[in-house]
Amino acid sequence: MLNFFFAELRRNWIMLRRYPLQALSSTVLMLILFMTLLGGIRYVAGPAQQFGDRLDTLIVGYVLWNTLIFAMGEISGGLQGEAKIGTLEQLFLSPLSGTRVFLLRALAAQTVTIAFNVVTLGFLLLITRTTLHFPPGLFIPLASALAACYGLGLVLGSLALVFKRVEAVIQISQFGLITLVMVPFETWQGGSVNPYYLLPLVPSAALLRDLMVRGQSLDPAVLLVALLNGTVYLVLGSLVFRWAERTTKQQGLLGTY
Repeated sequence: MLNFFFAELRRNWIMLRRYPLQALSSTVLMLILFMTLLGGIRYVAGPAQQFGDRLDTLIVGYVLWNTLIFAMGEISGGLQGEAKIGTLEQLFLSPLSGTRVFLLRALAAQTVTIAFNVVTLGFLLLITRTTLHFPPGLFIPLASALAACYGLGLVLGSLALVFKRVEAVIQISQFGLITLVMVPFETWQGGSVNPYYLLPLVPSAALLRDLMVRGQSLDPAVLLVALLNGTVYLVLGSLVFRWAERTTKQQGLLGTY
């Protein structure tokens, strides 16, 4: 399994070296979109509006969203791409299960993408003249967020296996992802338990805001909820993907497009 991961990591590195303009243009596009979003917000709020830590929260949510939409769309996009060129069945002949194959491919691609998102984050901090906290503990909620997002990606991949053309569904899910990672649900808590933490990614995004924007330490209770959230959605996504794989194989639709 490790050999497969490093092979995919090497493949992504080769693709990056051969097509550097694609990665560079994606980074520039992220910067332009953020500055456009920020300019629109400032225009609506008026020149006298003081953002406080809301600008920092916006930056964290925006970079996290860009990181997670790639994680969520990589599996379904990869499935559709392999189906178009006729190599989908070859991947499912691997000694590894289909779930592991596409998860490892997505994880390898995500490793390269995170490096570019870190560079983008640096540019955003420089342009907006803001500062964030980067404690070592932030990797734990980031990992739980990626786990939940891969679970959602496996569900979208299941739809791609069964229905083949799901571009519109992927686009809708990307906009839904904005709500999950950019809205501060932790401030909407009602009672002793926050019911919004049942939604995917919400507790992980709340922890990242606490760590990077507010400079707080990890809340053990919320951290446990975030880890459970990521694990549950990853397991559910894996189960749905296995069902879709079994169904398409039984119907003889795996290699069709």
